[in-house]
Amino acid sequence: MTERATPEAGPQGLASRLMDSGALTSDWLPAYQAVSREKFVPDVIWPAVGRNDGGPVESIDFRADPEAWFRAVYSDTSLTTRWDDGNHTGPGRGKVPTCSSSQPSMVFSMLAALDVRPGAKVLEVGTGTGWNAALLSERVGPENVVTVEFDPESAATARARLDAAGYNPVAVVGDGSHGWSACAPYDRVLITASVREIPADIVRQTRPGGIIVSPYATEYGGEAVVRLIVQEDGSATGPFVGSSAFMRLRQQRSYRTHVREYLGGKPWPADGRRTTTTLSPEDVAPWLPMFAVGLQTQRLFPYPERYDGGSYTLWLRDTEVSSWASVDFVPGAQEFEVYQSGPRDLWGEVRAAYAWWSDQDRPGFERFGLTVNPDGTPWAWLDSPEHPVPAVVG
Repeated sequence: MTERATPEAGPQGLASRLMDSGALTSDWLPAYQAVSREKFVPDVIWPAVGRNDGGPVESIDFRADPEAWFRAVYSDTSLTTRWDDGNHTGPGRGKVPTCSSSQPSMVFSMLAALDVRPGAKVLEVGTGTGWNAALLSERVGPENVVTVEFDPESAATARARLDAAGYNPVAVVGDGSHGWSACAPYDRVLITASVREIPADIVRQTRPGGIIVSPYATEYGGEAVVRLIVQEDGSATGPFVGSSAFMRLRQQRSYRTHVREYLGGKPWPADGRRTTTTLSPEDVAPWLPMFAVGLQTQRLFPYPERYDGGSYTLWLRDTEVSSWASVDFVPGAQEFEVYQSGPRDLWGEVRAAYAWWSDQDRPGFERFGLTVNPDGTPWAWLDSPEHPVPAVVG
């Protein structure tokens, strides 16, 4: 396959772009060169390029268009390889991606944050296509790598790719949220799916001084990669190192109740109380403010219902199915109509969380950090653990 591409379009070109961006460092370059991404990508893929515009996700089949497939593999984009845990063969209404080959710049940024040295014992949660496990095997030796995958079919195909590439890490089919105690303790842990809670078993299986790198998502939304160092007392603490957008760890997926249950079967606005707001739903829509709001709120999540012409309704709901709010965005408006029902003032909670973030000069992801107590309780902080992020109580 490699003979089809120019150096700019193939592995060499991607390596140059990743090194220019700082994602791929010189110490990881030998592993990148030894482990071809193409060996860990199936024939049919769905590149993420173009998905942010709301357009359809188009597949590329190597058998039909090998050159387009090769260009996609050596672009800096994630490649979806599986939908709805294999229950569907492609995207569609309500379908969600459940396995991918992650964006290379994200892969190597997380590996750099892991600070893994040759000979270290590493646990990977989420084998996926197997590319990460192969890169780690090249770096520390396959005998020092344990990779856990919940989905049996994904695990089997990843195992076959690893075997074909000449790597034989400990590959486990199981619940990665429990780690793999048989080979613990670990020097490093890499979680390749987003979590709302850092699994306590994983913290316990990491030696003091060990590092855990994981995408961390709030209930409200937004996500960033956190780099935790495990302490002697069994806690773990560390900063967020950048934005991310990963598929959720299966054991921590959210299953939402339809809005009709909140309305009690009545048409909107049912018994909602009407007010207005000058805070636009657009202000709280980007990934960073969503993350800041999510670090402060609990059991609260949004959903935008979009209409023609750019207008939409921002729905807010609580996980207890007791309270809801709707905020109508109209382009060019200065005030926005709000309806709310239930014991919680959901829009008020979002406004308070957004106001705190704004008052702190709108800090970026890297100014936030996370501490996980020995009992597993997490709490966020700004700049240092001495400055905890306040909780908006609802």
